[in-house]
Amino acid sequence: MLSRRLFVGSFPAWTLVAAARPASAQAWPQRTVRILVPFAAGGNADIIARIIAQRLGETLGQPFIVEARPGASGALAAEAVARAAPDGYTLFMGSPSQIAITPFITKTAYDPVKDFAPISVIGTNPKVWAIYAGLPVDTFAQFVDYVRQRPNQLAYADAGAGSIPHLSTELVLKRAGLQMIRASYKGNAPSTTDLVAGHISTSFTNLSGVLPYAATGGLKLLAVASEQRSPHIPNVPTFAEAGLPGIVILTWNGLMAPAGTPRDIIGRLAQEIGRAVKDPAIAERLASNGVDALGNTPQEFATLITADIALWREAIKIAGVDLRN
Repeated sequence: MLSRRLFVGSFPAWTLVAAARPASAQAWPQRTVRILVPFAAGGNADIIARIIAQRLGETLGQPFIVEARPGASGALAAEAVARAAPDGYTLFMGSPSQIAITPFITKTAYDPVKDFAPISVIGTNPKVWAIYAGLPVDTFAQFVDYVRQRPNQLAYADAGAGSIPHLSTELVLKRAGLQMIRASYKGNAPSTTDLVAGHISTSFTNLSGVLPYAATGGLKLLAVASEQRSPHIPNVPTFAEAGLPGIVILTWNGLMAPAGTPRDIIGRLAQEIGRAVKDPAIAERLASNGVDALGNTPQEFATLITADIALWREAIKIAGVDLRN
């Protein structure tokens, strides 16, 4: 089963890497803090980063600015943060793509375990199976029957080989015994546009990106990849309820720092994020983008990363996209 199970146990040494330097955050921050986002401006990660940056700036008394640095599946931004001084002034809005997938399918100039100190996951976003509204099906079981009768005739959206949409879709197709055509896009927005228009048949994507279209009937949502139904779409069954157990995939966006950043800076940031996401106003802003606020501890974030690496390594093997050799 490929569902994620977070566990409590001994943490690897890298989870405590931030403790390697002496505490020196009494006067931090004294100037602007940058948050590098590995995707284009306007996307879900960018929105989450701006929401939390505004609050951190208010509570910590210095500007927190968001800088979009897309490219190489987010590796460019990750590399920049990994090389940055571990002083708390350069942070990374990480996601599973840069931490648990890209380094295991292609060569990168950073190590996802050794080069970063986890701070806190701001929120999670369940993946949902969305289809063109014009398809004559209303359940995931009906969709499976419909596609099974049309092998390699219908297309699904992905964001390139090894992307989360690619790996997660291939996982579902293998489990369901389906054959579809890949249609690669640069970003979720254009693929969602084509899905609504009927140029492709399905997209296994973040709920936040398709929620507005589902609300107006622009597309159909057949299953959500979470253990329980999402409060944002309570009428949409989980994959287990839809007849395909073992599909639990949540994407996340979490703040990270270069390895060696003083532990008290890491702790202060995690504490402020935890407070922020408990604010009803912040939680509502996140929820309006389909994001479930979390605000976990650095240790909990580290455990989540460990579990995610195991999850996506298995998915990478299934999809056969290890390009490191």
